[in-house]
Amino acid sequence: MNRLINRLRSLFFRFARLKIVRFLAWCVLFFYVLNFFYPAPDEPAYSTIVEDRDGNIVHVYLTPDDKIRLPTELSEVSDLLRKTIINKEDQYFYYHVGVNPIAIIRAMFGNVTSGQITSGASTITMQTARMLEPKPRTYFNKVIEMFRAIQLELKYSKDEILRIYCNLLPYGGNIEGIKSAAYIYLDKNPNYLSLAEITALSIIPNNPSHLTPGKHNPKIIRKRNEWLAHFKSEKIFPEKELTNALKEPFDPNRKSLPKEIPHLSRRLKDNGQRIHTFIDMQKQKTAEQIVREYCAGLKLLNINNASVIILDNKTNEIVSYVGSGDFYDNSDGGQVDGVKAIRQPGSTLKPLLYALGIDKGLITPKMIIEDVPINYDGYTPENYDRNFYGLVSMKFALGQSLNVPAVKMLHQMGPNALIQKLVDCEFNQIKKDRNKLGLSLTLGGCGTSLEELTALFSVFAQKGRYVRPKYIRTTDTSTYEKQIVSP
Repeated sequence: MNRLINRLRSLFFRFARLKIVRFLAWCVLFFYVLNFFYPAPDEPAYSTIVEDRDGNIVHVYLTPDDKIRLPTELSEVSDLLRKTIINKEDQYFYYHVGVNPIAIIRAMFGNVTSGQITSGASTITMQTARMLEPKPRTYFNKVIEMFRAIQLELKYSKDEILRIYCNLLPYGGNIEGIKSAAYIYLDKNPNYLSLAEITALSIIPNNPSHLTPGKHNPKIIRKRNEWLAHFKSEKIFPEKELTNALKEPFDPNRKSLPKEIPHLSRRLKDNGQRIHTFIDMQKQKTAEQIVREYCAGLKLLNINNASVIILDNKTNEIVSYVGSGDFYDNSDGGQVDGVKAIRQPGSTLKPLLYALGIDKGLITPKMIIEDVPINYDGYTPENYDRNFYGLVSMKFALGQSLNVPAVKMLHQMGPNALIQKLVDCEFNQIKKDRNKLGLSLTLGGCGTSLEELTALFSVFAQKGRYVRPKYIRTTDTSTYEKQIVSP
């Protein structure tokens, strides 16, 4: 009899195990079917930030949904930040698969016995899923949240999930992410925050409308200290560090988002989420001041704008960029980028013309040429002062920017030779108009930009090589280089 009972019991457990295995297999299959048709959400769009050469943020753009969401990189999630967030929100974060069943059972038991919601069971991954896809707080949406959490665990690493979580934390209004809050309220990057500051910033997302930095500081400090006391009782951090954190003041001052180098920032906006320029802000501020003073001095002549671009001849990096006297002055076209604007270049092309003449063996610096009236099929160039100087050296002609010798030089060489060199130096308007240009080219009878002219003059510092100006740091080390004149 006992043998029969044991046999039946064995068959029952074997059948039960088989049922459980089959049930779990169907659950896994069902999950992957849902995962195929409803894939995990991607990260949200982040604010485009422009940095100077030292990595300081100099311009910030809102996201497409008008949020200030500065991207926190993995390198900016310090060990202190990671430890504080995990111990406050989800101490088993690195051990579960997005959902913590023990926490769910404990929360359900507590909520049922108390008759109200006394605690939640949301893991950091579940909170991330909820912030990626905000929905009303219902039991059905909680199930969706758990499903999304498991998807996120399969799609991202734990550290990546923590980074996304830090990037989505709400801080009231349109401010999202711990980096945004740290920068706006404390003027710091996340990896420079103290334990007290991290704890304070970690509690604000629990109720951002009633825990606004600068407005509810005493309340924030009180709640911060409650959590610091909890950390102390659990011996999560060294006692001395916690004692100092409890005494640390919290007096944030909201700062405005930076809007420096507006013309260049607007120009580079589509070059990625984090744009690292070569701008030297000390030189930039000096250039801006010079432009403002220059424009103020010429107001009576109805000259209201000027532009400056400064290029480092050794590296070909753009270290200063001023597109106008005042970007925000709409009355004088302040938002027009004078660095890119097409204008007549005057006599600025003459140095290249003479350099080409020397390369071709047509002239030498001391060669004598006649500066006298000439006529080329009805074209009769004159010097700026309407005088003629007779026999002059080519060096004198260039130094005094005489027009007649330059036109003679271009006529002898042929306009196409100069045009081709300018095309090689990426003069785009000249490339478009090359079939329309003639002898007046060397006197400014064409269209160029300040940017093109600056790059052209760097040729003389680069031993005759044209190197495309560099605006941003990239992983692409290739650059456009071309020998324009002999070194």
